[in-house]
Amino acid sequence: MPDPAAPSALAAWRMALWITVALTAVRLAAIFITPLELYPDEAQYWLWSRTLDFGYYSKPPMVAWSIWATTLGGDSEPMVRLSAPLFQAATALGVFVLARRLYGAQIALAACALYHVMPGVQLSSAVVATDAPLLACLTWALALYVFLPQTEGRRRLVAAAGAGVLLGLAFLSKYAAVYALIGVALHLILDRDARRIWSAPMIAAAVGAMLLVLAPNLIWNAAHGFATVQHTAANANWSPGNLFHPGEMLDFLVSQFGVFGPIPFAVLVAGAGLMAWRRRLTSADLLLLCFTAPVFLIVTLQALISRANANWTAAGYVTGVILVAAWLLRWRARGWYIAALATQGAVAALFLSFVISPDLAEQAGMANGFKRAKGWSQLTEAMTDRAMHDLRISAIAVDDRFMFNAAAYYGRDYFARADAAPLRMWVRTAHPQNQAEASAPLSAAEAERVLAMSLEPDFTPEMKADFARTGETELVNVWLDGERSRRAEMFIGEDYQPRPRDPVTGLPTPP
Repeated sequence: MPDPAAPSALAAWRMALWITVALTAVRLAAIFITPLELYPDEAQYWLWSRTLDFGYYSKPPMVAWSIWATTLGGDSEPMVRLSAPLFQAATALGVFVLARRLYGAQIALAACALYHVMPGVQLSSAVVATDAPLLACLTWALALYVFLPQTEGRRRLVAAAGAGVLLGLAFLSKYAAVYALIGVALHLILDRDARRIWSAPMIAAAVGAMLLVLAPNLIWNAAHGFATVQHTAANANWSPGNLFHPGEMLDFLVSQFGVFGPIPFAVLVAGAGLMAWRRRLTSADLLLLCFTAPVFLIVTLQALISRANANWTAAGYVTGVILVAAWLLRWRARGWYIAALATQGAVAALFLSFVISPDLAEQAGMANGFKRAKGWSQLTEAMTDRAMHDLRISAIAVDDRFMFNAAAYYGRDYFARADAAPLRMWVRTAHPQNQAEASAPLSAAEAERVLAMSLEPDFTPEMKADFARTGETELVNVWLDGERSRRAEMFIGEDYQPRPRDPVTGLPTPP
């Protein structure tokens, strides 16, 4: 907290607090009003939260724990998403505290406001995912890290341990927290004064606290063949014979102007090069660059080698936006700061209006961006209604993990019944490719009479070939907007007898 004896700092803190409360209230209202359904990934996280654990197939446990906590009052879509805007509110206040310690109250308020209107933050506040808890934990861990020079004795030891705890929680949110370790190492290498602060007991306290928090997840991974770690590494998708994709890298760099903000990202890139070349980096600039530059450079390299999603740089949002605010105000470029704030504020308002009323997005030609949050409940209803009218059905099988996750959520009332047919995944390949296939594969023991649904029309003949007898194919079509629809094919299959899979490709042999 700012020093209460400094009126300007206190006034800035109050302004940051009121901005955060107001915007969080608007975001909470939006997720309670919106008719948009859960994205399939959100439905998957909800499914995880029904069975609390220290790890899951593709992500650490924090997102599932958060959903478990917010859905104690019910499993509606707003309750599933409730933690997202709350985590972002905590991050925004952490941005103020961190920037206040490094640059003062004026820049802290500017950074807090600019963070609130970052395009990537808007999306992260509206959907439940791993980035929101990651950013909250990383921000406050870094706030304690920069607090260390102002402490001594036992307080310094406690602050180091606290930073370790928060970094451990960041790892439990997303393994991208490793960028913070890279940032600490780089900062200690480049800053002699920073190295002098860290004594052996402090290092032991920070590392020990982090490992203590992270230990249950490490044990879970060891017991499950390091499934989460392997999945995270597999996302890199490196192909030894094809390691040069300049087009992918260009697309990724363009996407950063979209998620970080066009003016702020241009200032970040140009400012970092200019300040380093002219050797005008302050100690605070250097610290923040150590935590920002590796994120963007490593992910850009990943995009060149293979591919990279736009949000993979989320770990650099906080430190990056503080640098942008500090440089713009230091350069007396208030006009550019106001332009960034105004343009991104307008985009944020437009995005919230689309979330509240998707029809507006359709009228603006932006409906395609929301199609993954529509139509799942209707497909699930068609599936469960068909199952309830045929009491002989022994299982419901789908061929798509998105459909599996959505059906688990939107069909939760049906699948909770004692007489419900279980939800299963038809496994197309020789080995499971995702958690749904690994945890709920269709087996011959429960496949006497199966209601099968395919979202991939090309897979329907392959699915049918795995049954001794099949019925007529029924078409289910759900309109997502005036132009787009989601189609599925359903049929009854009897006596499930999966054909052999090709030993090289893993795909089904021709029927």
